[in-house]
Amino acid sequence: MKRRSALFGGALAAILVTASLATTAAATTTAAATTTAAATTTAAATTTGANPAATTTAATTTAATTTAATTTAATTAASTASTTHTAPVLSPTPYMGWNTYYGLGGDFTETTIRSVADSIVSRGLKKAGYDIVWLDGGWQADESRSAAGDLVPNPAKFPNGLKPLVDYIHSKGLKAGIYTDAGPYIPGKCGLGSGGYYQRDADQFAAWGFDAVKVDYLCGIAANLDPKTVFTEFAQALRNNASHRPMIFNLCNPVTSPDWGNYPESQQSINSWSYAPNIAQSWRTYTDVGFQGDIKFKDVLRNYDANAKHPEVVKPGAFSDPDYLAPELGMSDEEFRSQLTLWSVAAAPLVVGSDIRKLSATTIGMLTDPDVIAINQDRAAVQAVRVGAAGTTETWVKRLADGSRAVVLLNRGDSAKTLTTTASAVGLHGARFTLKNAWTNAVTESAGTISAAVPAHGTALFRVGPARGLPGIPHVTAGIPQVTQVGTQTLPEGAAPVVAGGDELRVEVAVRNDGLLPVLKPTVTLTAATGWTVTPIGKAPLLLAPGQKITLAYKVKLPATAVAGNATLTATTQYEAVGYGKQMQTTVSPLVIAPVPPDGVAALSHHPWITATSGWMSPTIDESVGGGSPISLVSQTYPTGIGVASPSLVRYYLGQQCTKFTATVGIDDAVRNVGPEGGTSIFQVIGDGKVLFDSGTVDRDHPKPVDVDLTGVRVLDLVVGDAGDGGYNDRADWAAPTATC
Repeated sequence: MKRRSALFGGALAAILVTASLATTAAATTTAAATTTAAATTTAAATTTGANPAATTTAATTTAATTTAATTTAATTAASTASTTHTAPVLSPTPYMGWNTYYGLGGDFTETTIRSVADSIVSRGLKKAGYDIVWLDGGWQADESRSAAGDLVPNPAKFPNGLKPLVDYIHSKGLKAGIYTDAGPYIPGKCGLGSGGYYQRDADQFAAWGFDAVKVDYLCGIAANLDPKTVFTEFAQALRNNASHRPMIFNLCNPVTSPDWGNYPESQQSINSWSYAPNIAQSWRTYTDVGFQGDIKFKDVLRNYDANAKHPEVVKPGAFSDPDYLAPELGMSDEEFRSQLTLWSVAAAPLVVGSDIRKLSATTIGMLTDPDVIAINQDRAAVQAVRVGAAGTTETWVKRLADGSRAVVLLNRGDSAKTLTTTASAVGLHGARFTLKNAWTNAVTESAGTISAAVPAHGTALFRVGPARGLPGIPHVTAGIPQVTQVGTQTLPEGAAPVVAGGDELRVEVAVRNDGLLPVLKPTVTLTAATGWTVTPIGKAPLLLAPGQKITLAYKVKLPATAVAGNATLTATTQYEAVGYGKQMQTTVSPLVIAPVPPDGVAALSHHPWITATSGWMSPTIDESVGGGSPISLVSQTYPTGIGVASPSLVRYYLGQQCTKFTATVGIDDAVRNVGPEGGTSIFQVIGDGKVLFDSGTVDRDHPKPVDVDLTGVRVLDLVVGDAGDGGYNDRADWAAPTATC
C-alpha cells in the first residue's frame, strides 16, 4: 500500500553541494579521494562565495540557519566515508541495465530472460550502455533452500538451473544480476531470504557467474534487524566470495520509507546515505516508484525529491538509487521523458523496469538518446542540486567534468509554462553561452538567460557552457499555446483548461529572444482541428530585439459538434536569424474536450469524468479503491460511489447545467480494522475554483453528508486530501455522488 506522496525540499542539498559546482576539476580516480575533495571543495567554495548559485539558494530559504547542524553532520559523514571506504569502484559511472520487477513481476522463465536479453541487444540498448540483465524476486523455488543450505532456482522456470542462463547472457556481451533479501526467509512474509547464509549465498551467486546482486529488506524488517549491520555483513560476504568475482551491490530497503510506517530513523531507507556509500555501489533512497504496471508521475517526483536530499555522498562508484525507469507503465511519454531527464542529472543508475520487448520505438529512442546518457555517465559523477526555491517550477543543475553544466527546467504543474534561469545562477560566468538542448539537439547562443517552453509534467534539459568564435543562432523560446480564457471566464494561473463544444477561447503564444542578436520578421501561425476557427488578434512586430518578449493572441472557436476526447493546438513560430536564415519552431498544446454534462438526476460515478487521480492505485467506480469491495461506510453499503486514496482529484464538466450535488463522504470500512495509522481525510467540493464544501477532518466512524448548490458551475472538482496523519489507510469514498441537472 502506498501512502501520502511526501514532497521533499532540496534547499539543504543545494546549500551543501552547489558550491562544488563552481569547481571544474575532473573527478579523481579513486572514490576515497573524490569524497574528501568534494567535502573540502564544498567548504572552501562556500567560504569564498565561489558559486553565486549557493548564495542565491541560501538567500531564498529561511531554513538555512536551521539546517546548519544537518550540514555539519553530512560533511562529517562524507569525511568519515573517505577514511573508512571499503566498497570497490566497480562502476565509476552509474550502471545501466534492465530488471524484471515492474514489467514482468515474478512471472519470468529462462526463455523469457533469454528473449529480453536478445531484445536488449537487437534494439540498441546494449550499445547505449544498458548491459545488466537483472532477475528480481521470483527466480527461486517454492522451497528456496535445499536441505544442504543452498539456494534453489524454480525448476519449472529454470529447468537447467541458473548457470547456463548466466552463460547465455554473458555470450551476448551482457552482465547478469540477481535478487535476494538481507533477512532470513519467513514464509508468508517474504519470498526469499539470505539471513544466516550470507557467505554461502555470495559464493553461490559468484559461482553461477552473476555480476550484480540486489539485496532487499522485506525479510529484514519482518525479523526486526538493523539494516546497517546486516547490509554491511552482506557487503563483506560479496567482497570475500570464494570465486573472487566482482559483484555490484544494490542495497534496497524500500519498505522502511516513511510512506510505510513510523520506523526509527536508523531503519528507514532515507537513512541509507549515512552508511551505504562505504559498502555498496548503490542504495535505494525511498520506497518503490510505483506498483507493477501502475507508475504515477507524482510518485516519480516523490522519489526524485527524496533521492536529492544527500548529493554530497555520491561519487564515482557509489550512487543514490531512486528506483527503476518505468516507461509505458502508466505515465505519458512526456512524463517518462521527465523521469529519464531527472534520473540522468541525478547520476542515478539507469535500470529499465518495463518489458523491453514491448516498448515503442519512441521510448527506445528516449532510452538511447546519446546526449542524455552522456550527462548521466559524466565521469565527474556529480548529482544535480536545485537552484533557488522548491515549487511548481524548478531549476536543477549538475556540474559536468568539462566545467559545463547540465541544466533542467522542471515543470511539476498541470499547464505549460515558459521557464527561465541564468548562467550565473548555475555557476557560469561570461557574456556568451552555448545551449545544447539534449532532447532536440538544437544548439543556440544566449547572452546569459536559459529559457524553454516546458509542457505540463515536462522538463527541458540543456548542456550549457561558454560560447566561442562567431555568434551562434540566437536562443529564441517559442511558447506553447496557452488557453487564457474560456468564454468570459479567465483561467487561473496554472489551471489546465477544460473546453467543450461551442466554446470560444483566447489563446496566447509568447516568444522571447534571449540571444545576443536581434531576430527579424517573427511570425506565429496557430492551427487547430478541422472545423475550428482561428482568428489572430493583433500583429507581430518586424523585429524582436535581444531580451525582448512578445505575446501574440488568437480567438479560437470550437464547433458545437466537437466530440469529447483529445485535441491539439499547434503554433508554428518562424523568424530570421542574421547569418543563419529562416528558423522555425513548432510547439503543441494538448487539450481535452469535455464530455457532455450530466442530464437529470445522475449518479456521477457512472458519468465520464475529465480526469481522476488517486494517491495510490487508481480511482474505482462503485468499489473501495484497491480492494474490490463495495463502497461501505460504518456498515452501510452504497450501490454507487467513487473510491480513492488521498490525495485525489476527480473532475467533471457540468457546463452550468446542474443545480445540486449530494453525497456521503467517509473512510471505507475496508480499513476499519487496519491501523491505527491514518484513516482520516478531508473532502472538498470545488466549483470553478471556488470551495463550495469543506468537510473538515473525517475519520472512520463519522461519515458526513454533502448537499451543495451547483447553480452556474461549469467545472466540478471532487477533492480528497490527507488530514495530516499520512495517507496510510486513507481509503476514502464519495458514496452515492449525485448531480441534479
